[in-house]
Amino acid sequence: MSIVLIVAAVVLSLLGIVGAIVPGLPGALFSWLALLTLGFSNAADYSLLYLGIYGAVAIVISIIDYVVPIWGTKKMGGTKAGTKGSTWGLIISLFILPLLGITIGPFGIIGILAGPFLGAFLGEKWKGNKESAIRSAFGSFLGFVCGTLVKTAYGIWVFIVILLDIIR
Repeated sequence: MSIVLIVAAVVLSLLGIVGAIVPGLPGALFSWLALLTLGFSNAADYSLLYLGIYGAVAIVISIIDYVVPIWGTKKMGGTKAGTKGSTWGLIISLFILPLLGITIGPFGIIGILAGPFLGAFLGEKWKGNKESAIRSAFGSFLGFVCGTLVKTAYGIWVFIVILLDIIR
């Protein structure tokens, strides 16, 4: 049983890293679930406080991931149109274009990066905010990148913790 839990923890941890990069997947939650799963095995003995702290960090990271792109768009002069456009750009680049057989760049990474930028830009242009369109798009892009970096760092950190606990 312990081997199954260890394998499940490693798989969940890897899903956490993938989920940190691919929007829509709860990367931080997968990473925390990996710790929780490993805690039920013989490989690690985590306290409730330890799991609670990592869980709280995962929740904060998930909230930040949604707030930072909006904050970045607004900080750079964007409006709700830019924020909505950024969201739609991301959705289109992740889900709709691949369904149509259109992938942009290797594994769609360029689409993931360009979608929010172009969406924010077009949203601002559509609402007639020509002066703030580029700044808003850049703010959305920076917010998205910052959120992704934080989630990825958390996912990699949890993966390292899990590997070290398995090796011990």
